[in-house]
Amino acid sequence: MRKILVLNSKGGCGKTTLATNLASHFASLGQRVALADADKQKSSLGWIKRRDKAIKAAPGTLAPIAGLNWSKSGRLGLDKTSGIDTVVIDGPGGLRSEQAKALIAEAAEIVVPVLPSVFDWEATFRFLSLISEIKRVRKGKAEIHIVANRMIRKSAQQIIMEEKFAREGHPVLCRLADRALYSKLAAEGAGLFDRRDAPSRNLRIQWTPLLQAID
Repeated sequence: MRKILVLNSKGGCGKTTLATNLASHFASLGQRVALADADKQKSSLGWIKRRDKAIKAAPGTLAPIAGLNWSKSGRLGLDKTSGIDTVVIDGPGGLRSEQAKALIAEAAEIVVPVLPSVFDWEATFRFLSLISEIKRVRKGKAEIHIVANRMIRKSAQQIIMEEKFAREGHPVLCRLADRALYSKLAAEGAGLFDRRDAPSRNLRIQWTPLLQAID
């Protein structure tokens, strides 16, 4: 079973958007997918409810994705996942050290979204420093993938950010544009990989380096 963790201690960096779209990607391939929500806001579980409602209204339009509630202390990894091919974990903001260890113990791939803002990348550096001390990361058993999220255009600040991450040994793997389509699809319980229209196809191309890295 593949387990992919979307994590950053910085809130508002787009973890749920990445997690839901990754789940929709694997589901679109015909895999049996579960989306585990470890955040108290339960945004991913809300997305699952909207998806289930859409499936009930129009069967066959979306592939089903199971929702797992990992938001409560002690719930991590306790759900029955037999028969599941891929679990995508939507991690919480304001992460504590012990919580990070517990989540990372569940995954072999860690996707870290970061916004093109000095506040966000400085917080992300602190987060990466924190998790680098966790044995599983230190021994290379959990791969870290940096995703530049909500990019508007190529800017001097973005170039500086990418240079800093590269120097720290965490080069930016891919860049995802800031587009209203993500919010529109989220409201429908869907993701980019559920649609075959041109706007969705164009945005999916940006995900290619990440998908190749975690496949």
